[in-house]
Amino acid sequence: MNLSHEEENNNDLSLFKFESMLKTNKVLFFDSEEFEDIILHYMDSGRLNLAKKALKLALEQHPKSTGLKLVQVELLIFDDKVDLADKLLNELYAIEPTNEEIYIQKANIFSKKDEHEKAIESLKTALKYTDDFADVYSMIGMEYLFMDNLEMAKENFIKCLNEDTEDYSSLYNVVYCFDFLDQNTEAIEYLDGFINKNPYSDVAWHQLGRQYYTLKNYEKAVWAFDYATLIDDSFLGAYLEKAKSLEKLKKYQEAIDCFKITMELDDVTSFVLLRIAKCYEKLGNKKEAIKFYSKTVHEDPLLDKAWIAITDFYIRQLDHKKALYYVNKAIGIEGDNKLYWKRFASINRALKLYEEAEYGYRKAFELGDSEIDTYIYWADSLQHVGDLEIAVEALFQGEANHPNNAEIEYRLAGLYYTLKETKKGKFHLVNALQNNYDYKTILEANFPAVWNKKSIQNLIIKFKK
Repeated sequence: MNLSHEEENNNDLSLFKFESMLKTNKVLFFDSEEFEDIILHYMDSGRLNLAKKALKLALEQHPKSTGLKLVQVELLIFDDKVDLADKLLNELYAIEPTNEEIYIQKANIFSKKDEHEKAIESLKTALKYTDDFADVYSMIGMEYLFMDNLEMAKENFIKCLNEDTEDYSSLYNVVYCFDFLDQNTEAIEYLDGFINKNPYSDVAWHQLGRQYYTLKNYEKAVWAFDYATLIDDSFLGAYLEKAKSLEKLKKYQEAIDCFKITMELDDVTSFVLLRIAKCYEKLGNKKEAIKFYSKTVHEDPLLDKAWIAITDFYIRQLDHKKALYYVNKAIGIEGDNKLYWKRFASINRALKLYEEAEYGYRKAFELGDSEIDTYIYWADSLQHVGDLEIAVEALFQGEANHPNNAEIEYRLAGLYYTLKETKKGKFHLVNALQNNYDYKTILEANFPAVWNKKSIQNLIIKFKK
């Protein structure tokens, strides 16, 4: 409930008066509504001891107040004393059967017990007696959410918004239901209608932008986020989403400018610094890119994604020594990431450090990497260090996931011929030639001694004919 300025001042005065009374041990008089506000304030702020003190004094001064007894029920429910709360509600029902708050608190008890259908029935009864339809519809929506009935939840949150267009919690919940149901187009239709009636709702414009972003309509997303920021020029989330949309549109300088606005509005985050770095790199501004990559890891030294982003930057610059330094940083933070180990391996392979490369590919494999290039480069690295039998084993691991692959078959042929196992070598060479004749250059490049054998050339010529 939104309090007016005067109501807020009165509430502040009541709180000051109550806390002064506690300090002086003088008993002062408060009307029952003042006590209700005081107790609910302490409950909302988590100061339950003060809420209970206030309730005790309140019931001493107003023992017959239904409002205070309903607040007592709320406090009992909060304390998980639902049986006592239910008993008190039954007593209140006998006195005031048309008090909507009784049914609302009954619903809270049912909800605590995971009896959400009963909670909904109780809330529907409350609708008969309440003037605050929006709040009750919102509560019904939440019960349907607890039951995973997204359609009915959505319907009731919409009813809530029909009563109170400024209930942003319900607006977020409506959009959540649309998202969960993969109804992005329907969400856009709803938000369009909502905005037609409430054109200055920055939250609605922001949510509309998010729907367009999900549908990859980035132009429309930017358009919607623009309206959100025009209505509220300090709307951090809208600027952030707008920047991401601009980045998708490859409008990198505009995206950078937008990301920088978020840095003026709130604390700098590693996410924003990383996005700015990537945008500068896309613009070809390497100096600013590395500057912001460095700021990212300085802001959050444990952000492995930042270290790997710098790794990739240096890989693209073919500066493999620096790339190796940064990939080691990433692995130090998340050592179970197969993609990091694969980068580690490929960097070492580029540096001709084959023992380290073999270790990296092996780690990637052990962590679940089953890509064809992992097996191939792992075997190549093993070949470079002279572990031919283990290279064969690595390739057979690959063949299990990629049967009849020519790249594997040519390598197996080369390895077996090198190991003087001619029969096995010929078997795999025939398989390879049958599978993809043009890939025979793999044998030439990786096993020149085998390639130059007359018997091999004769076999290849025979297949060509």
